[in-house]
Amino acid sequence: MYTQSTLAADQQRRKRRRTLFAALAAVLAVVVSGGAWLLWDRDPAPQGRASAAAAPSRLDVRETVEKQPRNTTGAMAFRFSLDDMSPGERRAMPGMWATDRILAKGINRTLVGFRIGADAAPGDERWKLQFAGPICGYTRHTTVENRTAVLFRAGNDDNDPCDHVAFVDLDDGRKVWEHPFTPTGGATPSVTLTRATVAVTWGGGSQAYDMDAGRRLWRTEAAGATEAAGTCQDYGAAGVRALLVLVSCFRKEASATSWEGTTYQVRKVAPRTGRTLWTYAVASGVREVKVPSSEPAVLAVAAGETGFTELLSLDDHGKNRATIRLESGQYLGECTDALDYRLVDDCPTIPVGAGQAFLRSKEYDEGGHSSNWIIGFDLATGKTVKKFDSGPNQLLHPVQMSGGRLLALRESSDRISPTALVGLDPRTGTETPYLYFGLPPEAETFTLTESNDILVHDGRLFFGAKEAVGPSTKDGKAWIWLALGIESAAERTAFAGR
Repeated sequence: MYTQSTLAADQQRRKRRRTLFAALAAVLAVVVSGGAWLLWDRDPAPQGRASAAAAPSRLDVRETVEKQPRNTTGAMAFRFSLDDMSPGERRAMPGMWATDRILAKGINRTLVGFRIGADAAPGDERWKLQFAGPICGYTRHTTVENRTAVLFRAGNDDNDPCDHVAFVDLDDGRKVWEHPFTPTGGATPSVTLTRATVAVTWGGGSQAYDMDAGRRLWRTEAAGATEAAGTCQDYGAAGVRALLVLVSCFRKEASATSWEGTTYQVRKVAPRTGRTLWTYAVASGVREVKVPSSEPAVLAVAAGETGFTELLSLDDHGKNRATIRLESGQYLGECTDALDYRLVDDCPTIPVGAGQAFLRSKEYDEGGHSSNWIIGFDLATGKTVKKFDSGPNQLLHPVQMSGGRLLALRESSDRISPTALVGLDPRTGTETPYLYFGLPPEAETFTLTESNDILVHDGRLFFGAKEAVGPSTKDGKAWIWLALGIESAAERTAFAGR
């Protein structure tokens, strides 16, 4: 997939990167003065949940909870970059996952794991796991013991079917197990995780595997053709606390490519048996459906020409609790939308927690000052609860839930004040700064959620490109930044001893 430089050139390259990275770290350290060190830990239990709650099982899907830091000075913790890409060259970068020691990234047909605290390039991997063909499906979710699932092709041609699932340990790059499956129905397969279970859909049906043994637990076929619904397919699956299967149906008299002939259903499925617990039929006239949360069940639906128009909150029986209307684009939320990878539950800018769904407003420009806000909507009533203003020359972007708090990026647009990771408390309406940092010019586009993965884990904030794109000109080499990590200055170990 890529080649390693000669030893002499590699040593020179690392020396050059160490110098650059040390300078950037020094710049970050003085952006914000700080007293005590920034120490990040996990809360023993999510805020708002009883402290006596049972500890998560190793087979649960991980839901990271970060404690409030005691100091907010940030520094670079990790960078992964290339300098040998040709103009116009493109490489798929499906998925990014973090543990306390490893930052893992998908690259075409390979998963690579890098040691956090390193300035990394191809050849610096702590581990590398290559599949028979390109990665064709993945989930952002990981288990408590740092495992995840990916789909890959048995052949190396993009026209070959996406027909294998693998369960991988992210700490050591070990393939725990893999299995072939037979995709039918013509839909792009998807994969997700829920407790002790890996679930795969492929259009013609769904099946699930036991995380530990890899044995198949159950297999179901799609509903097939009916006079009322037409031909139905298992379009994708949403996991974490529950398992929801999104079903799309095409009316016989309508064109298969017309959204007007498509209707959607959502089935809640018992993860260990495949039994349908309830089915919710989405109203006709919807172009697209995504699942920001499986429990509580929240659907994002697009009934207009651009963007999502409503969020639907469902109760424990699959009945509509509340409808949250996004007021013709007044409120915005995105889900991953890539034809090559079917992820129906990857909606990082629509976090759900503390009984609310959070969205950001569109950007406003008042007197040359850009601003917006994040607002929480009550899942029981659909009404607004708390509003968090960005302030002038700043923009707020939701990132993920952290127990009872929402983590968000406060992005500076005046190039003077630093960017910040903040915690927003929907109970009190208060904002807590977690980490202040600056981004060098080469990395400023990392805050664009539609083209990058953004996650927080174990006290670190990570940005990762979803695609690597070569330089625009043939003149000289260009550093292509593919992943970046920010951590406490107190925890900074990057480049030590290299």
